[in-house]
Amino acid sequence: MSSQRSIVIGGGAFAGLGLALALRQGLGPDIPIIVADPAFAMRPSRDPRASAIVAACRRLFEVVGVWDQVAESAQPILDMVVTDSNLEDATRPVFLTFGGEVEPGEPFAHMVENRHLTNALATRAEAQGVELSAVAVSSYDSNAECTRVTLSDGRIIDASLLVAADGAKSKLRERAGIATHGWDYDQSGIVVTVGHERDHGGRAEEHFLPAGPFAILPLKNNRSSLVWTESRREAARIIELPDNEFQAELERRFGLHLGEVKALDKPRAFPLGYFVARSFIGERLALVGDAAHVIHPIAGQGLNMGLKDAAALAEVIVDAARLGIDHGQADVLERYQRWRRFDTVAMGVATNSLNMLFSNKSALLRTVRDIGLGLVDRVPPLKSAFIRQAAGLSGEVPRLLKGEAL
Repeated sequence: MSSQRSIVIGGGAFAGLGLALALRQGLGPDIPIIVADPAFAMRPSRDPRASAIVAACRRLFEVVGVWDQVAESAQPILDMVVTDSNLEDATRPVFLTFGGEVEPGEPFAHMVENRHLTNALATRAEAQGVELSAVAVSSYDSNAECTRVTLSDGRIIDASLLVAADGAKSKLRERAGIATHGWDYDQSGIVVTVGHERDHGGRAEEHFLPAGPFAILPLKNNRSSLVWTESRREAARIIELPDNEFQAELERRFGLHLGEVKALDKPRAFPLGYFVARSFIGERLALVGDAAHVIHPIAGQGLNMGLKDAAALAEVIVDAARLGIDHGQADVLERYQRWRRFDTVAMGVATNSLNMLFSNKSALLRTVRDIGLGLVDRVPPLKSAFIRQAAGLSGEVPRLLKGEAL
């Protein structure tokens, strides 16, 4: 048995580990923090994927002492271009460009390979006294005083709070009886890393094609990470193609502006959908990251929304603890829910609208959206607002995302 002041986090990906580090920093060494995830048995991570870390979340990682460990391998996104065309079009006119800085010398985002960031987070968490346990949360029972958490190795922890950070198919959310609402897009995102002859110059590109966005995101050493949206059936066909046929499909979409391009790992397809949990909290339970919400990757905000959850939850817990308030009680968790749920629903509606607007073959809609993109490109204040939104710096921003320690 552990102290009833313990905090157990089920799930050790970015949101779970980021939350653990923020709590350790804000609460000090006396409150036990346990992160339970069977994936810890497979450290170090070999995840070949990469993620866009926006400026606000980079600040969080800087505050908790992780960014210096990944900065050398992180590729700043120095600018971004948006095009809209059909697949067979000979040219792809640029309708919108974004400068890459939210503050002088601070790019609005960096591309970081997942394995580097996951390993840095786990190493830092252990160094700060966070317990990383390579087991799952098998069950829990909550009451007004504590939540009794049973781990898959038989260990029982009486904790003040359980955090569900265990992904879109969260068993902890399911056990709490929290339903979700949303829908399936009948689209899949193909993810693959490619190498190319010429330097990308830190430029990200998003080509809006009728099937969905084709995003080229820059990595170090003449490489890019692709997030390539197709219908579910077409994506399944493409990833099973022989290498030479996959190469032909890749070149049709990527083009040759960076010279010869080649896949560096096996492409994988992930189903796309939208859902939001009907509640982000339960009795002594809080949901963060994909356990609380999943949105379309068209705006690249899914991971960063999860980190924003972690920053907001850490802030309300630390503020409560400093006032001597039980940080697992309902009114503390309700403050977290009020803070994050509206923002999450608004972002979900926005990404869903963008997907509907751009993932279609309508000539009329194409004309309307291209005029809209062109207007945004010619109105500097509007463009600046878009950049700050993309960087995670608009709205009510948690202190950690401003670069301030709790």
